[in-house]
Amino acid sequence: MSCWILFLSLLGFLPLVIPTCPSPCSCSTNIINCMSKELTESSLPASFSPSTQMIYLNNNHLTSIPSGLLDNLKNLQVLHLWGNPWECDCDILYLRSWLQWQQNRTLYQNVLCASPEHLQGRVIAYLSEDEIISTCQFWYCSIALISQVCLFLLILLQAILLLFIILFLHKLRRRANEARKATKENYQNDDTWVPLSENTRGID
Repeated sequence: MSCWILFLSLLGFLPLVIPTCPSPCSCSTNIINCMSKELTESSLPASFSPSTQMIYLNNNHLTSIPSGLLDNLKNLQVLHLWGNPWECDCDILYLRSWLQWQQNRTLYQNVLCASPEHLQGRVIAYLSEDEIISTCQFWYCSIALISQVCLFLLILLQAILLLFIILFLHKLRRRANEARKATKENYQNDDTWVPLSENTRGID
């Protein structure tokens, strides 16, 4: 349906309206102000107008920038990013790469890592790839360790359940043996009681 609308718009039958100011930001000519809007990765605008020259994303709750968000902004001159709790882990690789492609990195010396602790206060644009990848590897190792612990607990739980089943079967077998022994004794008592009764009748 959207393809037909675009086709008709190109032919002049419908006006082609492209929103230039994403919510909840405010906009003026080629400037998008999203400052202090409590933005997170989930509430960050999905795109910006290609003609944008300045974007304010400072003083929000951003920890990373989605991959590809800034790729089509060829006219962008300044992107204000300070005042966000940037997490310098795997997800920061895209922003770091974008910052390193900027001609004037000094404009972004206030874009700092808030976490992890060993990278806190570091300028993102000057982080080495190895430093970030080591953090990613640490994260993967933590996941692997948690998985191993969960697997060990699962095996331990299975062993406990198996032990209970063995004990239950052993107890059940013992009770079955006792029941068979008692039944056998009852039959023996019945066999000895019948002849005695017959002998008694014979004397009478």
